[in-house]
Amino acid sequence: MDQATEIVQSINSLLWGVYCLIPLLVGTGIYFTFKLRFVQIRRFTQAIRYVFGDLKFFGRSAGKDGMSSFQSLATAIAAQVGTGNLAGVATAIAMGGPGAVFWMWLAAFFGMATIFSEAVLAQVYRTRDSQGHVTGGPAFYIREGLGSKSLAAFFSVAIIIALGFVGNMVQANSIADAFKTAFGVPSWFTGIFIFALAGFIFIGGIKRIAAFAEKMVPLMAIIYIIGSLTIIIGHCDMIAKAFEMIIVGAFDPVAATGGVVGAGIKEAIRYGVARGLFSNEAGMGSTPHAHAVARVKHPAEQGLAAVVGLFFDTFIVLNMTAFVILCTGAIDGTTTGISLTQKAFSLGLGTIGNGFVATCLLFFAFTTIIGWYFFAEQNVKYLFGGRWVSTYRVLVLSFIMLGSFLQVTLVWELADLFNGLMVIPNVIALIGLSKVVGKALDDFEGNFLTGKTPKFGELAAAGSEEAEIIHAAPEPQHAHRRHQRQATRMMPFRRHLRRRRPEDGQR
Repeated sequence: MDQATEIVQSINSLLWGVYCLIPLLVGTGIYFTFKLRFVQIRRFTQAIRYVFGDLKFFGRSAGKDGMSSFQSLATAIAAQVGTGNLAGVATAIAMGGPGAVFWMWLAAFFGMATIFSEAVLAQVYRTRDSQGHVTGGPAFYIREGLGSKSLAAFFSVAIIIALGFVGNMVQANSIADAFKTAFGVPSWFTGIFIFALAGFIFIGGIKRIAAFAEKMVPLMAIIYIIGSLTIIIGHCDMIAKAFEMIIVGAFDPVAATGGVVGAGIKEAIRYGVARGLFSNEAGMGSTPHAHAVARVKHPAEQGLAAVVGLFFDTFIVLNMTAFVILCTGAIDGTTTGISLTQKAFSLGLGTIGNGFVATCLLFFAFTTIIGWYFFAEQNVKYLFGGRWVSTYRVLVLSFIMLGSFLQVTLVWELADLFNGLMVIPNVIALIGLSKVVGKALDDFEGNFLTGKTPKFGELAAAGSEEAEIIHAAPEPQHAHRRHQRQATRMMPFRRHLRRRRPEDGQR
């Protein structure tokens, strides 16, 4: 076991190092930032209006036609805002110094363009499964956009293992450890609680997942932000110093901490970018599954919602943790990970600090479990059809229970490995389909916003040969019969665009 762990660790050090996934993901973000003419800046105000202008915590129930835009965004944020926002940023600061936060910001800024592109492609290439439910994600735009079934299958296998099984096992372990440390709750009790609650939500399908996300995500955010701001405001005299440590530390980590953290610029960049990307998931191919099922009029609308989601994850929630750590002076050169976060909140809130972190970790990690389950489920449907979903659900719950009892270093390393493997086919597809993203944005700005008939989205002319997609309308009867004969074969929306004559159904 130790030898296997060492092998996987060595692979991860290369995969998530400064010569592989980090430049690949950041480079992709830079490429899309310029290609889309800094869409994350130009359309940011509009994106905020889309998300919060018609915000409803009790919106229309999700169903076969998907979720509301806010429900889809909440599901995506549920997966993004996880243990990385509590432990990941603390690890980055402990290993790379306060300057790592600067590189997190930079990676997140460029990542906004990447995640915009992922959401747009997820909308463009979404389809319906054999039961008529809207579905989509990287596997679908890899297969239909790039025409590579093998690459799509590789991605699906990687995400099922990374998120559905290994990843959720890790999240459950984090919750059990936190509650045992803070409150002395036995791991078996925590495991049973997570098992039961997760099972209840899983069984309810997309309707219950969406309802859970739209209510829980705002609640957990409010609780964590209030607790963090209480500490930051109480140490307001250190806010300017914290900013100074971040900026100075980005280029001279030793000077920023007076030598407490013996890191160089390379470590600041490596840990800042890697932990930042791991937290916001831009380019990893996970959040597109949520954005694919959003009920919007144009794909770019959900792309803008995705931008807001990443902003919330990094520039709000993750920053809360970073500034609590820096303002309380919790850095000691030895404490790292969730222990550093707990130390900072204990310094700021006193004896309730540990309990507060444990409670927030429960919210963050559990919502991540729900989001990751949903993402992986779409890929189970893609590979095997809907008949295997029940089996997959039982296996996920088993891994969640097992994760509550066991803390195996190999499992954590495998989670990092398969997360990294997801990135490669997804980024290949993003670059290969960049023209589609560009056309969708041009159509949004040139046609949709000006009142002209767009070529993308539900307002696209159904009889136009140039139309790219339509909204999630029921499939023609002959298409439904074909789905019954071949459950795993999905039909992209674009095939419905030609105006069908009555005799088409007889062919």
